[in-house]
Amino acid sequence: MSISPFNHSHFLGYVNFVSPAFIKVHFPSSVLMKTFVHHAETMRGGLVGNYIVIEGEEKGFLGKMLEISLPEKERLELSERTFSTKAFHPVGRIEVLLSFDLFEPSKIEKGINSLPLIGSKVFICSGEFLATHFKTFGIKPENIIDSPTFRMGNLIYDKNVPVDISLQALFSRHCAVVGTTGGGKSYTISKFIEGVIETGAKAIILDPTGEYSTFDTHRNVAHSVLISESYFPYQNLSLNDLFVLFRPSGQVQQPILLEAIKSLKVAKCLLTNIPNNGHTKDGVNDVFNFKGQHTVVSNGLVVKQGNFTAAYNNAYYIYKNIVEDFAFNNFDISLLHRQIGNECFQIFNDRWSGTRDERNYGNATSLIMRINNVISDADYSGMFGFNNPTTSNLINQIENFLKDPSINILRIGFENVPYNFQVREILANSLGRYLLNKARTNVFRDDPLILFVDEAHQFLNKKIKDEYFESTELNAFDNIAKESRKYGLFLCLSTQMPRDIPVGTLSQMGTFITHRLINYQDKEAIASSCSTANKETLAFLPSLGSGEAIIMGVDFPMPISVMVDLPEITPRFNTPKFKIKQRQV
Repeated sequence: MSISPFNHSHFLGYVNFVSPAFIKVHFPSSVLMKTFVHHAETMRGGLVGNYIVIEGEEKGFLGKMLEISLPEKERLELSERTFSTKAFHPVGRIEVLLSFDLFEPSKIEKGINSLPLIGSKVFICSGEFLATHFKTFGIKPENIIDSPTFRMGNLIYDKNVPVDISLQALFSRHCAVVGTTGGGKSYTISKFIEGVIETGAKAIILDPTGEYSTFDTHRNVAHSVLISESYFPYQNLSLNDLFVLFRPSGQVQQPILLEAIKSLKVAKCLLTNIPNNGHTKDGVNDVFNFKGQHTVVSNGLVVKQGNFTAAYNNAYYIYKNIVEDFAFNNFDISLLHRQIGNECFQIFNDRWSGTRDERNYGNATSLIMRINNVISDADYSGMFGFNNPTTSNLINQIENFLKDPSINILRIGFENVPYNFQVREILANSLGRYLLNKARTNVFRDDPLILFVDEAHQFLNKKIKDEYFESTELNAFDNIAKESRKYGLFLCLSTQMPRDIPVGTLSQMGTFITHRLINYQDKEAIASSCSTANKETLAFLPSLGSGEAIIMGVDFPMPISVMVDLPEITPRFNTPKFKIKQRQV
């Protein structure tokens, strides 16, 4: 049974002006308006910002009260004495948000195909009517029973109206949580985490500062803190990632580094997939023969000095698909600096020279030193597992998390990852690329995964460039936003600076949870990316209090002004407080 949106005890007045942009309502008496507001103890700030309904002939209309004013003549007569004794006739300006079937109010129509007539009655909208419809946003009628919802909070202007939202509406077209510092973004993300747990969904959160480590006591949340507890295996770094880490100069060092990596991958393949014929062990070296010629692998290194090129080229051809797959680099990286030395031999006729090219080796010396420094650095080794790691493989942890039905959230903590050389951006980008590649195999089609990226401005719209290495763009999250929705990988970004998020990524966000925003460029970024963010809605953003937000998006026929409930588990970082300290004499 449908709940009627019209409550005649909430009657306000009549429509007296209609335009495509807005309509106006005439209040027969300010006494009627004041009487209603006095009884509505849960309403904040009078009628401005509240939802209203208009009773048409065949359709009903849901709108939002934008402003209330007095006619010019009555405004001039207004005084403290007349306000309490005289009945005024205010006029309200209303933005029409959507229309619905007058006889079956549950049928909501997106867009405004018609407008109310002059003289239509205007009412404060029933709270029950609003609460019932919030649950259905973003859900097809045939899927309403099976779609999980969770309690986000209550309406800002009427705290008795709960706001229950479906995960489908929030995340199925990607989501962005934006707002200035102190606006309540972290609490909203915590509320989302609780909602994911409550509904039995799965999510991974990239936590750059450790804010969400407070969930460590929750039995449905697993934690993996990089360096101290886990590492992202360097084998899953792309060739570009390795180039960014080792920063080879373009014309001289890049080719030799590439050849060294290929050689080590060939050596790995030969030692792992040893042929039945043509392989001997001379006590020191592994020798792989090809038509009387041989490739020598000594202690995992390809020895090129004085050897024929044909045997190596044949091995390269056999394992070409593996060697040239630079999205996965399975080789012994601890040997890389030594293999670079083995590449410094010129080819004469059908074999490599027996003497080293000292000019090439001299040009590669600085690269060898950088590789040595990176691999031996404790932080880098802890992040990427360079030297016999004692912590857990993060890829294995992700795989186990996806298979474990008792764990809903995996928090990947970046709090120990240093900020130098943009390694945090490289690491986050590699994680994003790994999850995107996994999504392309359709593993998330039946069981979607939400990827939360907190402080997203730290990781998106980034390029790596220095005096050694030409610019390369880190675009994994941009690609996730553009293509992963059809695979069941949904992205939720949280940022205080939406202007720093790439326009292409932000425009792919179907839902915006917008807390207080003051900066003009930030508001313009939202306006240009969210189709439902008109100037009337954006006008409310600077006045939002902490924890208050406006929900807008493709799956929301109307913006929702919500006061987000405090999460049961709050984030770790609140603003530090100044304290009175006793002055030392």
